Amino acid sequence: MRTQIALDSIGPLLEGRHENPFDVLGPHRVTEAGREATAVRALLPDAERVWVVDEASGLRRPMRKIHPAGLYEAVIDAQDRGVPGRADRPRATRGQGRCAGYQFCIHDKHGGEMTKHDPYAFTPLLTEYDYHLLGEGTHWQSYERLGAHLREIDGVKGVNFAVWAPNAEGVSVVGDFNGWNAKLHPMRKQIPSGIWELFLPELTAGTKYKFAVKQLGGRLVEKCDPYGFAAEVPPRTANIVTDLSTHQWQDDRWAAEREQRNGLDAPMSIYELHLGSWRRDPGEPSRWLSYSEIAPQLIEYCHKMGFTHVELMPVSEHPFTGSWGYQTVGYFAATSRYGRPEDLMAFVDALHQAGIGVFIDWVPAHFPKDDHGLRQFDGSALYEHADPRQGEHPDWGTMIFNYGRNEVTNFLLSNALFWLDKYHIDGLRVDAVASMLYLDYSREGGDWIPNKYGGRENLEAIDFVKKFNEEVHLQYPGVLTIAEESTAWGGVSRPTYLGGLGFSLKWNMGWMNDTLRYFRHEPIHRQYHHDELTFSLIYAFTENFCLPFSHDEVVHGKGSMLDQMPGDLWQKFANLRLLYGYQWTHPGKKLMFMGGEFGQWHEWNYDESLQWHLLEWESHQGMQKYVAHLNHLYQSEPALYEVDFDAEGFEWVDCHNYRDSILCYIRKGKDPQDYVIVCCNFTPVVREDYHLGVPEAVWYEEISNSDSAYFGGGDVGNGGGIQAEPIESHGRPASIYVTLPPLGVVVLKPRR
Repeated sequence: MRTQIALDSIGPLLEGRHENPFDVLGPHRVTEAGREATAVRALLPDAERVWVVDEASGLRRPMRKIHPAGLYEAVIDAQDRGVPGRADRPRATRGQGRCAGYQFCIHDKHGGEMTKHDPYAFTPLLTEYDYHLLGEGTHWQSYERLGAHLREIDGVKGVNFAVWAPNAEGVSVVGDFNGWNAKLHPMRKQIPSGIWELFLPELTAGTKYKFAVKQLGGRLVEKCDPYGFAAEVPPRTANIVTDLSTHQWQDDRWAAEREQRNGLDAPMSIYELHLGSWRRDPGEPSRWLSYSEIAPQLIEYCHKMGFTHVELMPVSEHPFTGSWGYQTVGYFAATSRYGRPEDLMAFVDALHQAGIGVFIDWVPAHFPKDDHGLRQFDGSALYEHADPRQGEHPDWGTMIFNYGRNEVTNFLLSNALFWLDKYHIDGLRVDAVASMLYLDYSREGGDWIPNKYGGRENLEAIDFVKKFNEEVHLQYPGVLTIAEESTAWGGVSRPTYLGGLGFSLKWNMGWMNDTLRYFRHEPIHRQYHHDELTFSLIYAFTENFCLPFSHDEVVHGKGSMLDQMPGDLWQKFANLRLLYGYQWTHPGKKLMFMGGEFGQWHEWNYDESLQWHLLEWESHQGMQKYVAHLNHLYQSEPALYEVDFDAEGFEWVDCHNYRDSILCYIRKGKDPQDYVIVCCNFTPVVREDYHLGVPEAVWYEEISNSDSAYFGGGDVGNGGGIQAEPIESHGRPASIYVTLPPLGVVVLKPRR
């Protein structure tokens, strides 16, 4: 008596809620009239007639329709040497290939004919070890297993799909290859891991696909692949099968030097930019430039301006362009707005070969609610918390990751390592770290749930952040992790073994806020706010700080950097040069958002190019020249960068003259004989013969003056330098009489 199909299997298969369609489809050993046989079954609802074709002999055997929904079957005697499934063909075990060597020849209802392999003749590729690591949360290269991967099994090329959806009733692969029909290619669920998997023969790179997820309760939703490597240009949302191995990297020299170039004692001047609005073709102002178009222009510009690194606002795929990339759906997909993944690789490679480092913004704090994304992926709170007091962000209308779930932290940490591995990224600036650390972040009392000790710290997120930093630094020495963290949390940039969070650098948001607030005051009032500048040196060496004037300071009605400066036109430009001179000589690495370097007037708009036409004016040219000068001066003077994070690299000379709004200080390198003196005058009044103590009675060359006519200033200065006299002042053995230009900063260097 022949083994029959269980009737209770057909219904779930046809309804898209069968956890293991391989129980019905594909080859099966059966008994027919007391003899061993193989039953081959296929679900082909659009077929008119179907044959099983043996690959070895070419012989065909017709299949009969055993269900009106399009379920076909052929029963083949095991003694028949000319058909698939014969007794001498062993069944493959997990990860070894195919169960049998056959294909289907299909005549469809429209008169067409095709031959294709049976997806249900291939055994799963993921191993028990994969499932173990994923469940444990330590599968750092999970992107090599989950998602869509081009494979070749027993000479058959295709794509292996795998997705985590433990609570789904059923999952299938849909795409342009099957008419987006969720019934045609159901996946097999691996229990207890909750990973669904299916190999689809004949598919190639460029195939568009999604996962059709039958969620708890029966709702069918087309979801993007969480591990998808590429996607369509928004607003279209399908993923695209992609081969990430095609680019031939040529940045070996950069890789060998990266640890030194990214060293905490190295000069680091970061140019932050949004790829879609940095520059546009004047003839096509609504079109984004591509990665390949931007790269040569950006390289030339960074060399001209002296920036050592660029920081790209998030390049992962996001549905809403107005989120600037900070509401990500495709964490593993380079945004298709500017080209293909290999184009972004070529972009990074070109910058590396030109000696420029590449950082990207990374957003593990939250994700959007778009239905095709991670939210309620399998019908349950899978990536997020179920309770909105933990799972929803009140400010951004987004979902918060559940850092207490191993598979979720594995997803995020694997994603971080993915960008370092596949795209050779040099650093990850982690967005919104403060929102991760505190359970009550931006919440009122009663709107948050305390941790197990009754505190406000998000213990699971803290553990995740520490593990992230440990693995990045362990696996990719020289790669930097940078925290955008706006609170007084201690040890953000200290090693985890010392109780810190483990970041390389922390954005100094306190310095940024205090400094901008000070500069917005009219100069006549600055004497009453002197402490807004001096306060930063009280804590300047408690962290490894980066001084940022980022995109956040030129949006949401704040105006451009130039527009925020007080005074008339001359004072605005002088103030901004003074601000940048102060930033570049203050301890800490430097970051500037695009447009600030030439004094853009408009607030940044993500949907249009920067105002490059302003460079027709000498005032804007002068601003650009000054920033370039600062960068080149910065790199040429070790005293300005070697000892950024230790008090040994800084000394006050005069920080008490609040009435005149003057600050003077010394920056020192590793060699104590290597130093520069910086004097800042924050009023529009020329200070002639300002008496200042200095370490030595030598000649001090004026190596920088923000008031130079070359930069658009009034050329008030010191004629190239000053001879110090052995007259004690400010507790020092010698002194100078220096002329301080109005709203200006001068830098002096001893010449012995």
